[in-house]
Amino acid sequence: MLESLVSGLSGLTLGARYIVTSGGPNIIMLIIAAILLYLAIKKGVEPLLLVPIAFGCILVNMPLSELMHEGGIIKFFYDIGIITEVFPLIIFIGIGAMTDFSPLLENPKILLFGAAGQLGIFLTLLLALALGFTQLESVCIGVIGACDGPTAIYVTSQYAPHLLGAVSVAAYSYMALVPIIQPPLMRLLVTKKEASVKMDVAKSNVSSQTKLLFPIIVTVITGLIAPKGLPLMGMIMFGNFMKESGVVQRLTGASENELANIVTLFLGLAIGGTMEGHAFLKPQTIAIFGLGFLAICLDTVAGVLFGKLMYVMSGKKINPLLGAAGISAYPMAARVVQTVGREYDKRNYLLMHAMGANTGGQIGSVMAASVMLSVLKGMGLI
Repeated sequence: MLESLVSGLSGLTLGARYIVTSGGPNIIMLIIAAILLYLAIKKGVEPLLLVPIAFGCILVNMPLSELMHEGGIIKFFYDIGIITEVFPLIIFIGIGAMTDFSPLLENPKILLFGAAGQLGIFLTLLLALALGFTQLESVCIGVIGACDGPTAIYVTSQYAPHLLGAVSVAAYSYMALVPIIQPPLMRLLVTKKEASVKMDVAKSNVSSQTKLLFPIIVTVITGLIAPKGLPLMGMIMFGNFMKESGVVQRLTGASENELANIVTLFLGLAIGGTMEGHAFLKPQTIAIFGLGFLAICLDTVAGVLFGKLMYVMSGKKINPLLGAAGISAYPMAARVVQTVGREYDKRNYLLMHAMGANTGGQIGSVMAASVMLSVLKGMGLI
């Protein structure tokens, strides 16, 4: 009994000494973890990922924690799921199984909004390079602008793992803030006349054969144009192919529910494990959050400006607000377009058209990352 008491007191003494001498950054991270939990639980900000991320952050910032050391449980999740790319790729299968490409196939030209919505990624990449980040780090930072968490995690875990915590938290935080970030920019860029354009309600006449062939065609094109991005696009399209085939409902259901939920749990803990105070609290972390915010703003501006061009070229038949849905925050960006559109005309219904642009944004963000990775491979950097 006495030995146990002495051992306990010794542990408390070591913990107190740790906090006093070198635990300042860890205390700050514990506060940040508490804020993330508050946002997830009280405000509903991406709770499925922020709750495990925040709790993982708590675990690795406790005094004398060894959970991210060799043999630690969070290090185990990190090694088997992030280092190997497995976790984000499995989540992509679930995303594909949940995505309906019918609105996009019904009006293929809306895919162009998904391309325009990625311009901010490349502009932010150039700015990150100018600030002194390496080519690989700049690519990872730029991808935040797509509002596509799994893509950001996949790219960063492979090519800049030391930035994984900052990039992941930034990507998912800004994804949740899309309804706050986008509307002011949209209102600033469009006129009342442009925003009041009514578009016919999209009616889905897409055949089942077309929906079945689409994921195969996209996979083949990606493999030919940007093979480094084939794991990303291939997993999304595989999930969608299972859904559209209609013959593997159990696999489709497992992909979008049980499997995606389990992997999200372990992925969140592993990301939280990278948020140890001394590694996370650096000037570059603040720069990453700032550049990520800029990337999303630039993507929104580029999308809406392209929408204004489409408005003119279509004879004023396309509502330029649709351009804001050309990012990968699905379906939040589409809902934002619908909400802002109804501010100008309560009888306007843009949601289905915006969903088409939003699914185009999903494809566009993955393709943008794929192209950047292929270029880096061609330069011999990966």
